[in-house]
Amino acid sequence: MYIKKLYLKNFRNYREQIFELNENANVFYGDNAQGKTNILEALYFAALGRSFRTFKEAELIKFNHEYSNINLTYEKNNRENNIEINITKKNNKVIKVNGVKLNKNSELVGNINLVIFSPDDIMILKQGPALRRKFLDILISQLKPKYMHELSEYNKILDNRNAMLKSKNLETIDVWNEQLASKMEIIHKYRKEYIDKIQEKLVIIHPGLTDNKEEILIKYKTNFTSKEDFIETLKRNELNDLYKGYTTEGAHREDFEIYINDKSLNMYGSQGQHRTAVLALKIAELNIIKEEIGENPILLLDDVTSELDEHRVLSIFDVVKEYQVLITCTDLAQVLKYDCLTKNIKLFNIKGGQVENSGE
Repeated sequence: MYIKKLYLKNFRNYREQIFELNENANVFYGDNAQGKTNILEALYFAALGRSFRTFKEAELIKFNHEYSNINLTYEKNNRENNIEINITKKNNKVIKVNGVKLNKNSELVGNINLVIFSPDDIMILKQGPALRRKFLDILISQLKPKYMHELSEYNKILDNRNAMLKSKNLETIDVWNEQLASKMEIIHKYRKEYIDKIQEKLVIIHPGLTDNKEEILIKYKTNFTSKEDFIETLKRNELNDLYKGYTTEGAHREDFEIYINDKSLNMYGSQGQHRTAVLALKIAELNIIKEEIGENPILLLDDVTSELDEHRVLSIFDVVKEYQVLITCTDLAQVLKYDCLTKNIKLFNIKGGQVENSGE
């Protein structure tokens, strides 16, 4: 799988720009605040229908313009495909795949499979569980589109249950408990499966990043055992939930935790251990997607050479030399010094939302 061409119109600071990409390394270089990360954001949006930087889609539209357009041509399974997304200031979003309008965002996910790695990803393991759930949910959704639908349905049921709790009217609480438990059972099954798959990859990847000095373990933090037990938990927590005005147990409260040499990374890990663990997670994500779709996913690397040391940068570049990779950087020399990337590389000098020049 690889992206052939990206067209942007009124997207962030781009008025109109076409990027012709090659199948291997594509490097976007230039000073800060010129629009390099905006390119990765557009690709991410075309793949997942959401930004990794903002929840407000209107922010993606160029200042003083009414709409934005992303048009992407890519090859998957030896077939050329197209994705087009139009966004307006009135929060209207129209998505077309190969000219066919999609009815919901979940129909978009999985057409393009990608992994993004940026300096901010270290916060996946350092901050609260919401970022870890997001990491896991995006991985699963790219491979199992049904999962995104089930998660969406779970959240709708959760909203209805919470609204009932806030209204202090529990007349139909048993109905919502039953529906929430049914969706919880499905979501738990998916999450457990992919936590296990991540662990299988981590025990292979992580030792190579730490000279075999550290052992890594990922633990799924969940209270779910069965649908019936979860319904009982919801009933048992009713008074507490009523007092707080929201549901205190469920998929929306789950988490996973990383352990290094049997110690919690979040409690005892160094900055370097956090970076290595996140790097291992991202490489595991790449490997899992590749195995399940039978093709290499696309990798987006946002300014990693400025945040990671040479050993970690070399580790990820060495892994992805067979992938299509899009890299942003301020110092081109810091990328070109890695021999594993220089066989087939295309350079784009970005300045003020325009390509000043490009070439092999």
